[in-house]
Amino acid sequence: MQRVPEEWREAGRPDGGKHSAASVKRGEAEHLPLRNGTAVSDGGMEGAEAKGEKGGAAGEETLMMELSRLVQRSVKESSWWERRGVDCSILAGALLCLPPAFLLLGSSQPLCFTAGVLLMGAAHGALTIKGAHLASHGSLSGSQAGADFWASFFIEICSSFPARAGVHGHIKMHHAHTNIIGLGDSSVWKVPCLPRSVYLFLAPLGLPVITPLVALGERLRNHSVFYALRTVLYISLGFYSQYWLLLNVSGFQSPSGALMCMMVCRAMFSLPYIHVNVFQHIGLPMFSAKQRPKRIFQMTHGVLNLPRNPLLDLVFGHSLISCHVEHHLFPFLSDHMCLKIKPIVSSYLKAKKLPYQEDRYLSRLRIIFDRYQELMVFAPPITQLVGFQ
Repeated sequence: MQRVPEEWREAGRPDGGKHSAASVKRGEAEHLPLRNGTAVSDGGMEGAEAKGEKGGAAGEETLMMELSRLVQRSVKESSWWERRGVDCSILAGALLCLPPAFLLLGSSQPLCFTAGVLLMGAAHGALTIKGAHLASHGSLSGSQAGADFWASFFIEICSSFPARAGVHGHIKMHHAHTNIIGLGDSSVWKVPCLPRSVYLFLAPLGLPVITPLVALGERLRNHSVFYALRTVLYISLGFYSQYWLLLNVSGFQSPSGALMCMMVCRAMFSLPYIHVNVFQHIGLPMFSAKQRPKRIFQMTHGVLNLPRNPLLDLVFGHSLISCHVEHHLFPFLSDHMCLKIKPIVSSYLKAKKLPYQEDRYLSRLRIIFDRYQELMVFAPPITQLVGFQ
């Protein structure tokens, strides 16, 4: 059995990890998959569910336990290539796209230069969105050392955000308290002072600048001096390496031109990134922290899948697009494994008369645009400014 970092064991529990060792062992005995087949507690809610549910084909099993066993069986039957290899290959391909992108950006031909911008933007998007998301869940490695390395690389160097803050905001808050008002209600994405057109179509373009500024100005306050300096060093390394390569490999003559190119490439997927994170939770049922539902009801009512899109599947990953429900039910599975278990999850939920929510991108955009005041302004207050969802 793979070793799960203690921080991530605790992160999946709504109480922040305040469970006894017995509850963890009980979760392992029930085969609840958390990280690519590693069985640990799925959120600390199964004990309560087990006491509250009896009868049915599964006897005293809960719905979540039964679904977890089906998924666990699929994970165990899957090869390493399916569990991690496919997604690692996509990220490796994104890294391999960087050298030709820098060379194309040095071309005087408009067509080649444009191809370089698009290639650089897609590669950077895959590393900072798909890579950072998988790294925050520890889905790229079976060891804690490997998970820490990839988190530092993808979240700090590539994405310009402190890894610990990213993991805490995403795992301990968003996943543990999905759609719980005041905790994981996605208020991180709400900026009530902005008009809807500015928020949806202009403000996201500033993310390449806003993210590191917020990270350095807010997220490092409660950390040690050593960690803060290390994070600043990694973020600076990511920025300066791209800037240096644009000047010395692509041949940009002016620093301002290199910086402008960096911002364009880094902002290329900012609009769909904000949209996707808003569409899949905001406008869906929200819950009270004191009367939170059982986990399977919380996730099936508060999470939505978008249709598959070839480009966003590669750059964002299936977990953030067409398999977001699966991802919230089994958050430590890789993108490809979420896609593989999608038929299992959808069939099971429909058979049990549970919602399996899906909607089109443009339909969600229209809903948010039309109900912007209700959903984004007259809503629970902002609790954070920037984070990983």
